[in-house]
Amino acid sequence: MDKQVILDAQQFDLTLTRLCHELVEQHSDFSNTVLIGLQPRGIHVVKRLREKLQEILATSPVCGNLDITFYRDDFRRREKPIIPSATNIDFSIENKQVILIDDVLFTGRTIRSGLDALLTFGRPTKVQLLVLIDRRFNRDLPIQADYIGKSVDTLFHEKVKVSWVEVDGEDKVELYMKDPNE
Repeated sequence: MDKQVILDAQQFDLTLTRLCHELVEQHSDFSNTVLIGLQPRGIHVVKRLREKLQEILATSPVCGNLDITFYRDDFRRREKPIIPSATNIDFSIENKQVILIDDVLFTGRTIRSGLDALLTFGRPTKVQLLVLIDRRFNRDLPIQADYIGKSVDTLFHEKVKVSWVEVDGEDKVELYMKDPNE
């Protein structure tokens, strides 16, 4: 299986730093903005963004994690059941600007589930989307990201894998052919 590196560790770090500066440009002190990462992999993006924003701003934005397991449209269709993760939103999103965060945007279904789950916590004034990787083709739903780390043109049978040093031992993003048995 040939893998093509889309982002190496240095590009990965630069991309996250650029995204932080874009966020600061739009939300300045984050007094009315919260960051919410979608479980399971969006939480790693939020953690890194929070660390970098704390270095830039000297304060930390309010961040949380959102488990969307029971909002997914494929929840009951999977052979192996999805094990729910912990949601950690111990703050109000009412009348706040929410930045929903995930690692990869592909079909848009995960983001739709995230929007549904988010509304159980209140009504934000605005919701924006930040993704590390935007797979621009094969969208099932009309969802676009407001902040994009890198756009990648992929085919349906290709897969994007985001590796995190905390979980996978290194930071990188790879593109490879999907196993037909997946």
